[in-house]
Amino acid sequence: MKFFATSCLAVTSLPLLVVANGGYERHAQLARQVAVAPSGAPAPAVTPPPAPATTSYSISLLSTNPTAVPLSDIVSTEATSATRPLDSTYTPGSIPTFLPGAPPLPNAALLSPANYPALDIPPPVDNPLVQQWIQEVANSGVPIPNISVNNIGGCQNNSVAAADPTRCWWTCGGCTRQTDITECPTPLTWGLTYDDGPAYYTPDLLNYLDQENLKSTFFVVGSRVISLPNTLQTQYMGQHQIAVHTWSHPPLTTLSNEQIIAELGWSKKVIKDVLGVTPNMMRPPYGDIDDRVRAISIAMGLTPVMWTRLSPLATFDTDDFDIHGGLTTVQSVLNNWEEIMGNVTTMKTGFIVLEHDLFEQAVQVATGYILPDALARKPPLTIQPVIECLNKPLKDAYIETNDNSTNPPAQSGVAVTLSSGAPGSVQATAKPQSSNGNSSSSTTKGTKGNGASSGIDTGLLAGALVTIAGVAAGIAAVF
Repeated sequence: MKFFATSCLAVTSLPLLVVANGGYERHAQLARQVAVAPSGAPAPAVTPPPAPATTSYSISLLSTNPTAVPLSDIVSTEATSATRPLDSTYTPGSIPTFLPGAPPLPNAALLSPANYPALDIPPPVDNPLVQQWIQEVANSGVPIPNISVNNIGGCQNNSVAAADPTRCWWTCGGCTRQTDITECPTPLTWGLTYDDGPAYYTPDLLNYLDQENLKSTFFVVGSRVISLPNTLQTQYMGQHQIAVHTWSHPPLTTLSNEQIIAELGWSKKVIKDVLGVTPNMMRPPYGDIDDRVRAISIAMGLTPVMWTRLSPLATFDTDDFDIHGGLTTVQSVLNNWEEIMGNVTTMKTGFIVLEHDLFEQAVQVATGYILPDALARKPPLTIQPVIECLNKPLKDAYIETNDNSTNPPAQSGVAVTLSSGAPGSVQATAKPQSSNGNSSSSTTKGTKGNGASSGIDTGLLAGALVTIAGVAAGIAAVF
């Protein structure tokens, strides 16, 4: 693939602090409107809200894709394009030779949606399978903290929880535990991730990744998997990492223990039914995790994977999801990307960025602008799935092929082993932890604002975030 040379763009976009991650209700509404369409058919359009006020940005990219959709066309009101057929499909019984010990590929055509919960709503907890998973969690030996269920509405509608550092609620303060993966151990290494698929335009993303020989981690939603199983099989057989992103994409801290188990359990099950293997990593929708959600995830064999967050205003979130809904613009997203890149060269570790493949606009900005710019960086970035950015082989990403010797299952309160050596190494390079379990990080420039973090303990930021959320119109609240 050839790239254009450095391009400077003077553009207008949303104020950076207006929306950090969209609203939960809007996110859920948009996601629910993603229905299955045949290859070559346009995806259904969603009526966007009125355009908000604009702010000017000056964006300078090192490279762009010569076939990129013009920035002026990547808007919430753009006409949807015809979907691209998958470049590769696989017959039942195909052997994933890249994963030693992996079973043959199941026949996805035999899957019946009637055997799974309704799409895009939290599954019921009285199902016998869910009851079995609940018992397995109880038998796991992982203690589940007695933390109250949050209300919908984020930090502002849960002020007591937001100010309580003992629950380590990531949404309000960025608190992480040693079991969380938030970065790659090696500098200039990007753990490439995409959330919320598989979807209509995932084949466009896969086509570009194949052209550039790039591999990613896809955090997939169970309701999308049962709708587009062939796309998931193509992702998996293309040696991308598959991981769990729940069944219906709810903010997990607002669910009961049993509901969380149902969300994660059905997602694990449908992925195994389609691929024959079970992921051992998960990402909570909206990054909404606390110690209760962590413990349940770990008890179910799922290590939480977040994205890099250096301060309340320095989160490695492109906000690409919100282009489709009219809550942000592609210019703002690219400005976020440039801010992230400004941090990367000062970091002592690698990084993980939040991006999505649910909507056409997010795929357009990824394949047309973000990935070409990343590939042109000097010194070069190493771009890998999360499992490989941790210097572990791809087989360690699945329960059936992970022999536990280099990637033992996480246990509550036990650090995830981050390897800084060759694949399979178990040299621990996890971040030091403060007394309340929060990660320490180096001082770098913020990605969403000009303020810099000064070695602030993120666990102590919860109270401050409540005030910031009020001023920044919900930047701290991710739903």
